[in-house]
Amino acid sequence: MNQTAMNGLATQVPDFAGLIARLGDDVPRHCILSKVEDTRAYECDGLSLYRTLPPVVILPENEAQIIAVLKACKAFNIPIVARGAGTGLSGGAMPHAQGIVLGLAKLNRIQKIDPETATAVVQPGVRNLAISEAAAAYGLYYAPDPSSQIACSIGGNIAENSGGVHCLKYGLTVHNVLKVRVVTIDGDVIELGSEAPDSPGLDLLASFIGSEGMLGLVTEVTVKLIPKPASARVIMASFASVETAGQAVTNIIATGIIPAGLEMMDKRAVHMVEPFVKAGYDLEAEAILLCESDGTEAEVEDEIQRMLAVFEQAGATRLQVSSSEQERLVFWAGRKNAFPAAGRVSPDYYCMDGTIPRRHLGRVLRAIEEMEDEFGLRCANVFHAGDGNLHPLIMFDSNQPNEVERAEKFGAAILELCVQVGGTVTGEHGVGIEKINQMCVQFTREELDFFCAFKRAFDPYDLLNPDKVIPTLVRCAEYGKMHVHGGAIRFPELPRF
Repeated sequence: MNQTAMNGLATQVPDFAGLIARLGDDVPRHCILSKVEDTRAYECDGLSLYRTLPPVVILPENEAQIIAVLKACKAFNIPIVARGAGTGLSGGAMPHAQGIVLGLAKLNRIQKIDPETATAVVQPGVRNLAISEAAAAYGLYYAPDPSSQIACSIGGNIAENSGGVHCLKYGLTVHNVLKVRVVTIDGDVIELGSEAPDSPGLDLLASFIGSEGMLGLVTEVTVKLIPKPASARVIMASFASVETAGQAVTNIIATGIIPAGLEMMDKRAVHMVEPFVKAGYDLEAEAILLCESDGTEAEVEDEIQRMLAVFEQAGATRLQVSSSEQERLVFWAGRKNAFPAAGRVSPDYYCMDGTIPRRHLGRVLRAIEEMEDEFGLRCANVFHAGDGNLHPLIMFDSNQPNEVERAEKFGAAILELCVQVGGTVTGEHGVGIEKINQMCVQFTREELDFFCAFKRAFDPYDLLNPDKVIPTLVRCAEYGKMHVHGGAIRFPELPRF
């Protein structure tokens, strides 16, 4: 029995006609899509391995319409899957076969930029990059910068607690959002957080950010803006092995330097990206690091020299410092375009997301190399080296027999390796439907039951994004039976906690 059946949703035929009739004048008819040719575009998010055709898609234009939809869905016992720009990579916005997709793309207004308080108030459908573009006139910007920032929405960033290449110094979404306005499944409006340093009552904001649409729907967001640095320069450092590059990352942090960004690409990723962006990457290196410093010109000059000394001592084979803002952006363009570049060299790719302690970077990358032989597939590695957030790109061809299954197993093995070395199954992409089995590996049943209880406090009817993120007892039991180790531990040379 799956979670849907336990809710009783699978035993009844959803009354979508009744739902639409109830919405009546509350939601304009042009905001409701029910024809297959209209709803097909919403069958998956950025993780296209998993698809479900939604019976109905509703695209509200304001908060009042969202309230009406949630109240109607509660009355008809119909699940709701919230969707932003659809750039998510864990299947978090994959539709429910017996529910509706509630798209928030039309709530895309920037309500206010306040340079005095260095804050912006925006609707959830506003693009991440659009906030910085609007704040640029005041010398401010919004720090979290996921690779999809040109398209991804701030509401989706909140759902997944997104990061980006500058998250090491400036934090994830949770560190840059001050307040959210939320509509609950009952149609009530609540506010979590505050523009002040503290707010009355329980601090639920951090718990809400990263909850993947399971607790409520965001209708307004207040974000923190920061001054644009006077100067920024990036070092491109080459290394003869991924182990020495990994040790260089550890050494940088050990010196007390917190770079604005610290990213790694292995040789396969570099060869994949360089023809696409022509950034001048070292094609002979086994791994390259991109390490950025920002601040005043004097601060940047001092920090760059200190970081160069660390890289030289760590055995860097080539060091290059950006000489202009244009060159700095070109260096970063390769890292930020790694995912589309994969589409030039492989019919399909599967982008993973796991996090490990920094000191295990080299060992884990070597273990992933061994997995390439085990599963017969190639893998390019690009990731946030500074905080150990891995993004292996597994390349496969869905037209070839068993390659999809092998790609999924390869991804699962990487995630479980992350847990084995003291890490976690996600860093910024969320759990969604993709990693629900690995939740059984990372957490005890008691911990998962606590997660369920927390969700029920917000959504006792289990209508908001059901069947995702939190695995059922039955799912964990079934996955445990399938996941036979034969008494042997994978990669026994890696230290355990």
